[in-house]
Amino acid sequence: MPGVEGRIALVTGAGRGIGRHTAEILMARGAEVIGVSRSEDELSRLGCPYIAKDLGSADGCSDVIKEAEKRFGRIDILVCNHGIGSAHESVIWEQSSEDWRQTMRVNLDSPFYLSRMVLKGMKERGFGRLVYTSSTAGLIPEYAGSAYNTSKHGLIGLMRSVSVDAGEYGITANAVLPGWVKTEMAEVSAATEAKEQGLTTDEVWAERAALYPAGRVLTPEEVAEVIAFLSSEEASGVSGEAIRVALGGAI
Repeated sequence: MPGVEGRIALVTGAGRGIGRHTAEILMARGAEVIGVSRSEDELSRLGCPYIAKDLGSADGCSDVIKEAEKRFGRIDILVCNHGIGSAHESVIWEQSSEDWRQTMRVNLDSPFYLSRMVLKGMKERGFGRLVYTSSTAGLIPEYAGSAYNTSKHGLIGLMRSVSVDAGEYGITANAVLPGWVKTEMAEVSAATEAKEQGLTTDEVWAERAALYPAGRVLTPEEVAEVIAFLSSEEASGVSGEAIRVALGGAI
């Protein structure tokens, strides 16, 4: 199987969680992986070349792509997995402009900048895979999460625009929409939610698990496996899709 063997993959948010497992799976299947994250300490344990950089600006995104292409010559696969939750979840009439703008910069602007830069080379070579980690909140918004919801809806729109614009050049673009995943980021939100509601974190996770017919939350590996498939040559017929990875749950 051709899979991803010999391909050059840039994986953002690769220091932990879904991104880390995606990078490990792609490496195991023969891809050359470049991990990107703000944390050099986390990246140094990944076992592949990495670029420690904040993607919260156009310049930061440009620096990452330029360095990756300088070191590896090209990028065949772009996995935009980085993202943040809102610093202060709030209903939209109480949403601060600062938090809104920061969420958009990281969750939506930077995937646009990264995509725009890699697509030029992909178009010339006649091959490319772009995979974006959105969220089930990109389809069904969560209460008091206006900035996060909007950014994840927008990411699906960006993905579909890439799919339409670049499809004739052998390029596919898709998004995965995970439900609750047991990641470090989700652990932080669970602790915050527990404190606000007077619960234990175990009780919060039990509530989250109850949302799904399987009675549990996802593992990072389960989401990473879907991303890895969408990155492969075998996924050539799948493009423009927002794929829910949510254990059959409604959200």
